[in-house]
Amino acid sequence: MTGARTWILQQLDAERGRWMLWLPVAMGLGIAIYFELPSEPALWLGPAIAAGGGLAAAFAPAGSKARALCIGVVAAGFGLGLVAWRTASLAAPTLGRPLFSINVEGRIADIQRLPEGKRVVLEAVRLKGNGVPPAEMMPARLRVSLSRGAPPLTVGDRILVLANLSPPAGPAAPGAFDFQRVAWYQQLGAVGYALSPAVVIEHGRPSGFVRFIDGLRADITERILKALPGAEGGVAAALLTGEQTAVDKDIAQAMRDSGLAHILSISGLHIVFIVGLVMGLIRHGIALVPYLALRVDAKKIAAVVALLAALFYTALAGAPVPAQRACAMAAFALLAVLLDRTALSLRLVAWSAIVVLVAAPESLTGASFQMSFSAVIALIAAWEMGAGWRRRLHERAETLRHRWLWRGAASLGASLATTLIASIATGAFAAYHFNRLSFLGVVANLLGVPLTGFWIMPWGLLAMLLMPFGLEQLALVPMGWGVDGLNAIAFHVAAWPQAAALVPSLPGASLWLMTIGGLWFCLWRRRWRLAGLPVVALALMLGPGKAPDLLMSEDGRVLGLRDQQGIVHVASARIDRFVTDTWARRSGQEGARKWTASAEEQALGFGCQTGLCRWRKGPWRVAMVSDERRLAEACGSADIVLSTVDAQGKCRGPRLVIDRRDAWRDGAHALWLDESGVRRETANAARGDRPWVPNSPSRQATAVKAPGA
Repeated sequence: MTGARTWILQQLDAERGRWMLWLPVAMGLGIAIYFELPSEPALWLGPAIAAGGGLAAAFAPAGSKARALCIGVVAAGFGLGLVAWRTASLAAPTLGRPLFSINVEGRIADIQRLPEGKRVVLEAVRLKGNGVPPAEMMPARLRVSLSRGAPPLTVGDRILVLANLSPPAGPAAPGAFDFQRVAWYQQLGAVGYALSPAVVIEHGRPSGFVRFIDGLRADITERILKALPGAEGGVAAALLTGEQTAVDKDIAQAMRDSGLAHILSISGLHIVFIVGLVMGLIRHGIALVPYLALRVDAKKIAAVVALLAALFYTALAGAPVPAQRACAMAAFALLAVLLDRTALSLRLVAWSAIVVLVAAPESLTGASFQMSFSAVIALIAAWEMGAGWRRRLHERAETLRHRWLWRGAASLGASLATTLIASIATGAFAAYHFNRLSFLGVVANLLGVPLTGFWIMPWGLLAMLLMPFGLEQLALVPMGWGVDGLNAIAFHVAAWPQAAALVPSLPGASLWLMTIGGLWFCLWRRRWRLAGLPVVALALMLGPGKAPDLLMSEDGRVLGLRDQQGIVHVASARIDRFVTDTWARRSGQEGARKWTASAEEQALGFGCQTGLCRWRKGPWRVAMVSDERRLAEACGSADIVLSTVDAQGKCRGPRLVIDRRDAWRDGAHALWLDESGVRRETANAARGDRPWVPNSPSRQATAVKAPGA
């Protein structure tokens, strides 16, 4: 043990130059611990941990491992305190129950274009109708999907619309995606859909930089869709303004299956294209003027203009997490150019991560943050590992007769290696968040990325430059040709057998182990980094847990079961496509089926009749009721009853009764049946006592700000 301790300390000393890279990791650890806690921590806890770590660091010897560890504690405490403060500061009223046929009045804060219409985010909201909450409990912001007959709208307009509203939906199953948590940080207190076309009651002009950018984004998107009214318009809008909601659903699915979905999300790829194009134009433009070329530093001028272009492009795209990371990295890289320093390093990534986490600490839990940073860290780490090998190859290539052939092969090999490394780095995270793996992404990216970089994005940049003159169609039309080619690549690759596969949901421990092992492998330089690979392998070997046998949706209106072959079926009169698809996807299945009992099961009295489904697993007789008239019959012959109607006090025979009131109170339910008993999990219990969880003490205790406060 003494020898192992000495060896580890020696390795740490040898890696002293890499210690700084773990600073954002420590900060992210504090944020991750916050979200893993079963209840809301006190606001003083994070600052207290940071203060304690800072005090210990002050007494530790300068440059020692003890001081570095204390600084890590400070970063973790800072992350914990930051996200706890942000959670409390963004508290806003949430609708308590669904409201029907309500007059909704509000000012448009954002416009999202969907293939079938528009979706608007409203602020300064007023509700009129039966059952509306008092003014102090009015949602600060809400989101409404408008019908196709909506008039032309701009950010800042005040509209009136008749709509149905409901609180933000919780997870479709325990452990599934938590939209209520996302809505909390966006201050969305309700979502709904319009029952009639919206009416503009006051035209407004965007005020302030954010609203100006929102209005500009909406205007540019409108002009793109007008110039390219077909399916290519939605993809072009996604590439230039980040507005993915107008992308055709079939195209979006083909992009996911082919591994090209990252092209639709404004990220490092797009920022690099913009920075490279702008720097190239500026530098070559200055070189064409001898008077300027001899008197100014074209490279540094181009770096400044490229930085401004990257900042504008990020703001125009709505600053999603991947774009924030890419813009921060571009800013540091261009600053390094201005200071004549190395522009590509993991230190750059570390500072970018710190910037993103300070701006939005809750983004750590999102797929965008995890996949974006994992790809960049892996690529730079691989670049560092292969530096000596690349140098030797280039030295040998200089002696070759056909050097141009070597350069072409090297470029193709670099593109292939980049795609392969990024795909491996993000694949496990994609499996965890989306239950989907793309096996042919390398092929699609080898074709799609060059097409995007050398044809689509240059025409897109030209279109943006021509928009002030109303001539954008001259560039958007050839851009559309390239987008058609990109869509064709996506559809063709996605149609190949086994292009993509669904995988069952991985446990949370897999995400922790993948992250720790991957960071250990990428951030260190010495051979002990290889210890991270078994940790990643262990994460993947854990595999999915056993899928539940019975399911009930959050609203208590959809019931499901998993048969002996592991196939998820719907066993209720109502079918919610989003909920049932989530159930099936988490089991590694493409879609849920309507349950139909086999002839053998029907002979035993199982199957579905009007409002009642009977099923059996082992010793357990299960009844699923969708009609109140069949409730008494179900209660008299089953051990477990799941009911979409109120069964409180009406069903005393079964050993377990779960009805819609239980779902309203506790969220979605999942049940596991075996010979020893029944295990029951609920979405709200799995999430714990947190402010975004309905009926939790933390929500009641959180000081809710009045609208406009």
